[in-house]
Amino acid sequence: VQLQASGGGYVQAGGSLRLSCAASGRTFRDYDMAWFRQGPGKEREFAAAIRWSGGTTLYADSVKGRFTISRDNNAKNIVYLQMDSLRPDDTAVYYCAVTPRVALSALRVPSSYRYWGQGTQVTVSS
Repeated sequence: VQLQASGGGYVQAGGSLRLSCAASGRTFRDYDMAWFRQGPGKEREFAAAIRWSGGTTLYADSVKGRFTISRDNNAKNIVYLQMDSLRPDDTAVYYCAVTPRVALSALRVPSSYRYWGQGTQVTVSS
């Protein structure tokens, strides 16, 4: 299994970016998908997750109302993160992650995820 993340970059505060993560190597219709992030000097933290069915999404309080997670409706092997109203404290390396279905309560926990992408840098200037 491989996860390829893209879409990171440099943006001014208030701007937007859209991250994509393409998964390959098997089918992912029964997999939950998520985005985590790790800022400078910080631990990796949960940002957003979407259930295998696409019907349930979860967000960290820090991004709720500004970020939107989605996945493609066909092969369900691509997960997106639309990031609006970006702030300097959103600066981080963003990682996508996938795993076979887990309990809803486990979606926010990094150790719940079996596969990880390489990360893409997002830098927000003030």
